[in-house]
Amino acid sequence: MARCLSFTGSADWLYRNFFSYSGLRSVTTDLEDGTIMHCWAPKTVKPTKPNLLLVHGFGANAMWQYGDLLRHFMPRFNIYVPDLLFFGDSTTKRLERTEMFQAQCVMRLMERYGVQKLSLVGISYGGFVGYSMAAQFPQAVEKVVLCCTGVCLEEKDMRDGLFQVADLDEAASILMPQTPDKLRELMKFAFVKPVKVVPSCFLSDYIDVFCTDHIKQKKELIQAILKDRQISNIPKIIQSTLIIWGEQDRIFPVELGHRLQMHIGEKAKLVVIKNAGHAVNIEKPKEFSKQLKSFLESSSISQSSQPQHPKYRFLSERAKQVGKLAAEVLWLAPKMAACGASEEAVCKWASASNLARLSVSAEPQLQGSLVKVSAFLIKQSKDVNKVIDDRNISEQRRQTK
Repeated sequence: MARCLSFTGSADWLYRNFFSYSGLRSVTTDLEDGTIMHCWAPKTVKPTKPNLLLVHGFGANAMWQYGDLLRHFMPRFNIYVPDLLFFGDSTTKRLERTEMFQAQCVMRLMERYGVQKLSLVGISYGGFVGYSMAAQFPQAVEKVVLCCTGVCLEEKDMRDGLFQVADLDEAASILMPQTPDKLRELMKFAFVKPVKVVPSCFLSDYIDVFCTDHIKQKKELIQAILKDRQISNIPKIIQSTLIIWGEQDRIFPVELGHRLQMHIGEKAKLVVIKNAGHAVNIEKPKEFSKQLKSFLESSSISQSSQPQHPKYRFLSERAKQVGKLAAEVLWLAPKMAACGASEEAVCKWASASNLARLSVSAEPQLQGSLVKVSAFLIKQSKDVNKVIDDRNISEQRRQTK
């Protein structure tokens, strides 16, 4: 019997709507050499904000890997979330499979959007691409975050037993699972505490959605990473770099994090998160986002080359006050109604000349509160008018007697 409902497909649809609601739009760009790239880009680019590029790894698509981070960074950055080649809706007819080529395609995409400066976050395979972008385009890339990415692995590491797989074929079979059992094996590699009981039908559904396209090309991407790889041939990047690693990463052991820090030098800081594996962004989302925010926002205003005008100096303070103000507005309206001051509240609200401007220019949280208060007071105004009408009718009847 045909499957009538895809849990994974439904979740993916929700992510798409969430990304759109958050202020991003789905854009497909033809790079005119047989390469087409898809990206979630800002609906409205704000020049006062720095640009942040989020580069995904293998596994679920970019929306699933970065969905939890949007709410943390949308207020402060112009966010770009591309699909790398052979993931999502990005493809190429060209034969290159290296992370260098992926990096070049992503940079060409950013140039199409008019992005000249950016910081980036790369998870796992996305970190290989992000590192290559930083090395190839040092004038464009400002800050770099690399999460559980084995940039400093070497081809001999596979022979020396650093990894818990025997060869690339076994690694590919785990990273691109084609059966529920292989997906369970991937979960054990990626998580310290994987979900123990997942019905096979859900796992098969996930495989159908995310693991059946471009299998040959993705295997070639994995092979290109390891082929002839030596630390001595890996360029050193000059950007300030944050390296985040799960202490119990079984795909790229934490030793590779220490190697990467030593390779980059004093510009790199390594943060090892305890009780986390390769999927540290999913297992420890609060700690992960905290580290990213501390690093990326430390000088985000100066990165955008904006003068230290008071408007920007107090942005963070204003943002903190919005939540409190929104809560007070919602609390005050019902209290006035409960105290018998509905008529006065409606009149004051209706005569407030700045409400129309605030309703389109205020922070989203405050906008939502204004809408809720307006709806509440519209109901109150109807009740007030009904009371007035009842009084008028009673007065007319009294006068006619």
